[in-house]
Amino acid sequence: MLTDEHVPAPGSTAPPPVPPRLAIATVCLSGTLEDKLAAAAAAGFGGVEIFENDLIASAWSPERVRQECARRGLSIDLYQPFRDYEAVPPDVYEANLRRAERKLDLLERIGATTMLVCSSVSPDCVDDDDLAAEQLHELAERAGRRGLRIAYEALAWGRFVNTYARAWRIVRHAGHPALGLCLDSFHVLSRGDDPAGIRVVPGAKVFHLQLADAPRLKMDVVEWSRHHRLFPGLGSFDLAAFVGHVLATGYAGPLSLEVFNDVYRQADPRNAAIDGMRSLLALQESVERRAPARARLHLAGLPPAPRLGGHVFTELAVDHVSGPVLARTLSALGFAYAGQHRSKPVQLWQQGDARVLLNFAPQRTVAPGTAAICAVAVESTDPATSADRAQRLLAPVLPRVRQPDEADLSSVAAPDGTAVFFCRTGSGTDSWSQDFAPTQSTPPAGGLVTRTDHISLTESVDDFDQVALFYRSVLGLRADPTTELAAPFGLIRSRSATDPAHQVRITLNTAPLRRGVWAPAIPNPQHVAFATDDAIAAATAMRALGAPVLKIPDNYYDDLDARLAPPPATLAALRENSILYDRDEHGEYLHFYTEMLGSRLFFEVVQRIGGYAGFGAAGSAPVRMAAHRQRRLVALRDGSDRREERGRDYSLAHLTALSLSPPELVEAAAEAGYRYVGLRLTRVTPQEPHYPLATDPALMRTTKVRLAATGIEVLDVELARIGPHEDPRDLVRFLEAGAELGARHVITQLPDPDRARKIDRFAELCQLARPLGLTIDLEFPSWTETPDLTEATRVLRVADQPNAGILVDLLHFARSGSSVTDLRELPAEWFHFAHVCDAPAGVPSTPEGLIHTARFERLFPGEGGIDVHGILAALPPGIPYALEIPRATLVAQVGGKEHARMAIAAARDHLDPARRRPAA
Repeated sequence: MLTDEHVPAPGSTAPPPVPPRLAIATVCLSGTLEDKLAAAAAAGFGGVEIFENDLIASAWSPERVRQECARRGLSIDLYQPFRDYEAVPPDVYEANLRRAERKLDLLERIGATTMLVCSSVSPDCVDDDDLAAEQLHELAERAGRRGLRIAYEALAWGRFVNTYARAWRIVRHAGHPALGLCLDSFHVLSRGDDPAGIRVVPGAKVFHLQLADAPRLKMDVVEWSRHHRLFPGLGSFDLAAFVGHVLATGYAGPLSLEVFNDVYRQADPRNAAIDGMRSLLALQESVERRAPARARLHLAGLPPAPRLGGHVFTELAVDHVSGPVLARTLSALGFAYAGQHRSKPVQLWQQGDARVLLNFAPQRTVAPGTAAICAVAVESTDPATSADRAQRLLAPVLPRVRQPDEADLSSVAAPDGTAVFFCRTGSGTDSWSQDFAPTQSTPPAGGLVTRTDHISLTESVDDFDQVALFYRSVLGLRADPTTELAAPFGLIRSRSATDPAHQVRITLNTAPLRRGVWAPAIPNPQHVAFATDDAIAAATAMRALGAPVLKIPDNYYDDLDARLAPPPATLAALRENSILYDRDEHGEYLHFYTEMLGSRLFFEVVQRIGGYAGFGAAGSAPVRMAAHRQRRLVALRDGSDRREERGRDYSLAHLTALSLSPPELVEAAAEAGYRYVGLRLTRVTPQEPHYPLATDPALMRTTKVRLAATGIEVLDVELARIGPHEDPRDLVRFLEAGAELGARHVITQLPDPDRARKIDRFAELCQLARPLGLTIDLEFPSWTETPDLTEATRVLRVADQPNAGILVDLLHFARSGSSVTDLRELPAEWFHFAHVCDAPAGVPSTPEGLIHTARFERLFPGEGGIDVHGILAALPPGIPYALEIPRATLVAQVGGKEHARMAIAAARDHLDPARRRPAA
């Protein structure tokens, strides 16, 4: 890098300016030293700082580390840290010199030229700058004889030396050419020191520059530093100004990241390194934009972000369950089904300049019945340059399958998997809109919305910073500070970003403290907000068209009246239409929402008046979240959530994913789209896991909380197994636990050869369960003493209990040779639900084989030889299907949650009525 002072005279043949080397400290990344070096090189860094602990833990010798860095094109710019050296008594000083000599030996072996010495925090040190300078001079002398350097850094929490100004006084007083400063942005800016004073330091005496951002926190500075640093651009520090001050000195060394962050140090090191590189490139751009000529970085290769013209379209991944729901809602919001893609199952819905694509192609990452944002497109004045910039910022290019006459669109992947398109909208042959064949649809109403105002995404806490950095740097957006909201389900962290003209807005949210015990019924919600010129008129029209506008409670409007006192007529209109309201010194904001669509997605309609640039009052988000959850739970419980689209009610039987604890099973069921779960409260075999809900209050409490949070209900509990030596009265606590969980049914088996005794005990169990509102449903595995439908029927007829039932498990029914004709003739009230699965056509010849298939090798409906449709057709219509499909090998491969999702997807495909497909 060259500064103004070094610019060659006109006509000179001096080489062109060289951009600074970009480096990263290994402490930023997760893994072993070997992992960190590979990640740094893969992200394009030219240098590294070796953190001492990483080297100590490495199996590589210093010489091997040197070789591997050289092989990867990495210079070792710093070895760090050397602690508690200066201003100490003679005995301590001698020990420190011995330690220093060993580290200087190490620097020579590893190939580093500079060692970082942190200002002392030792209780042995004294407040004596002269002594500190003298001892640092001696260390520099020893380093200088070896051709090495010492970079002295003032820690923000140093015992006596805690500012760069004092560190510079000591270095200057020491007066040794091998002694200089290391300037760390965190140590300077966390204290609130004015970095402008750095300009008095000669550039030759700044040996190293370390960069880190951070949020503004009021906490112990050591904890702040070691856990909450961020990559540049993600915190509150003005790093562009800081770097500008350093460059003004004539500093010509590397720009190096030193970021201590708990999330980064647990993330994939390659992803974290890419984020670090992306942040440094964006920081360089900010410095270049703001710095005077004498402090330019002479960037190479990063084109400026082209001007953005707005959101072109938002693409939603849907299926035959969620797609029709979204289509009806869009129609009720005033959109028209305007086009069908010529070669893909993608619909274009449009109103004004607001466009939504419904993509019916299978999405492996989207659960069945769910709608999710899978792509966003922005209008760019130069799509090719936007794509080139994205690639240079390490955004992976997405391959696209297209026909020869279709638009060649540029797209890259955001860290969360969302595709980002850069395109133009128009009538030219290169326009994306030419890929859609127009339909004859006419909008149900016109002019209700004009364009897309913003999109909102929810990220995991691990991805939040990464995604924010991506949109800020790749699209050239300006990020607002992170805000925190006290939501009904815990702390929510949110930040937004927009282009300078406020044409493209993206908001990101995360729940940084959530650990899965209590969560909303909506996992990772997303929404698309459309702009309107008149929110009250739009809400009125949309409700008339049948739009599912989210109901906001009256308490909100009473508080709004107290806080902002809108005119009575306005307040009444807001209340009637469930419109939320905010105002600030710039203008007003009116906005309303739809109910949740496709499990996690909803729409918002917003009106901005004047110069209002925000997204509503902080208190409105918790109101909306509580309203969404309330509506979701009501819909799940009363069946009003469009039963015809959701299809039959399914339950996740515990045996399907027995490795999941009850709370985990509930969560898996909610994410996959089940309505119920069946919980196994007793251990059936000694080898299987045991979840003692009846005797473990903590497990019971956690399970009930998860049920309440997700809206999942308990269909049944198992297993009340009554053999010759079991007493039904011993199952009272088991029955009470089932009732406490809200269960409706109890699965029972009777492996007792004495018919009279088992009937008496079955009747007694029914009598114990009846006051608790439970039915007792008799299951008949073919290897037990109640082996078939005929024997189960005898038990129920003789016991004659009003809450008795029969559980037909398709595997047991088929293996027992029971008759479908007999099944049809039994009373419908005996059947409350069914266990659904399939199995190989061949029947094992031994009880052991039958048991093994039943517990470990069942198949999804339609994959085997059981007459699934024939048996189910003989049962009363409308009963829930509990999927009991244990598949040990598949579960080991994909995990219990994914297996549960695959099971319901297969069941719906095979069992639900003809499922609607998108229009061709």
